[in-house]
Amino acid sequence: MKKLLNTLYVTTQGTYLARKGLTVDVRVEKKTKVRIPIHTLAGVVCFGRVAMSPALMELCGLRNVGVSFLSERGRFFGRVQGPVSGNVLLRREQYRRADDLEATLRIGRAVVTAKIANSRTVLQRGLRDHGEKIPVPPVNDALDRMGAGLARVGTLDALDAVRGIEGETSRAYFGVFDHLIVAQKDHFSFRDRNRRPPLDRVNALLSFLYTVLSHDVSSALQAVGLDPAVGFLHRDRSGRASLALDLMEELRAVMVDRLVLSLINRQQIRGKGFVVTESGAVLMDDGTRKEVLAAYQKRKQEELTHPFLDEKIPLGLLPHVQALLLSRHLRGDLDGYPPFIWK
Repeated sequence: MKKLLNTLYVTTQGTYLARKGLTVDVRVEKKTKVRIPIHTLAGVVCFGRVAMSPALMELCGLRNVGVSFLSERGRFFGRVQGPVSGNVLLRREQYRRADDLEATLRIGRAVVTAKIANSRTVLQRGLRDHGEKIPVPPVNDALDRMGAGLARVGTLDALDAVRGIEGETSRAYFGVFDHLIVAQKDHFSFRDRNRRPPLDRVNALLSFLYTVLSHDVSSALQAVGLDPAVGFLHRDRSGRASLALDLMEELRAVMVDRLVLSLINRQQIRGKGFVVTESGAVLMDDGTRKEVLAAYQKRKQEELTHPFLDEKIPLGLLPHVQALLLSRHLRGDLDGYPPFIWK
């Protein structure tokens, strides 16, 4: 099994990243703060005004360390990646399947099945952990509606119908998401999912971590030789990583939603760690951003038993494992794509 490597998140404005031998030299105000061996890194994510030397960019390309550039608030700008790995025949098969309505339907149904099941698990664990503080009837009602959608997905014969069920169950899920927040209610409340910009602290956390997750998923897809831009559930759109969005649907609840609830309910982050701009956008301050990224890294170290592989893996390897399973399906080694369903 692939070893889980670290991701370097750089949030301090004005940081300069340079190459020093086979290490990443992190400099702030011309002083070296830390040196990180390149072989320990899977990726580098730069937020805001962070610069990188051409020599380091070359090293990252040679070592297949993806580099993503985001705005200070987490909006994706671009990505630098070394030579594409994998077999060109795999990508040709990916493109062929993406044009095959029956193939896209099968993969789309699998992805949405996992998304609904994993979102239901978040609600069920919320009831298990905080049942005495959560209004049970509306959460149970959402679980019932999502369960009904889950039962229907496998019977649908059109991708638009699958997307419709995904939308309905997502609205049911986020309709009771606020009930799972049982601490700091004066500062953290959730009415609906909003983005670009996020208009409350909970959406700010979700949007930020979804962007970070998208880096991990895109890196995993490229590492196994797949094209992140050509998806099945999400159709092609210029500038959109559609396949990365497909795999993210399975993993959002597991890797992000549950973490956001834990950070709030355990009071690991506070309401004062956010700022509201004149436009109404809610953003994390630098300290909160660092706390959230540290918690995300720690979350990725947690282990779980993968239901298809039947072996323990770190949570952070889920994007790689699912990308690998998808590539095996496209190559014909697996009859169907086995999505990740959280137990």
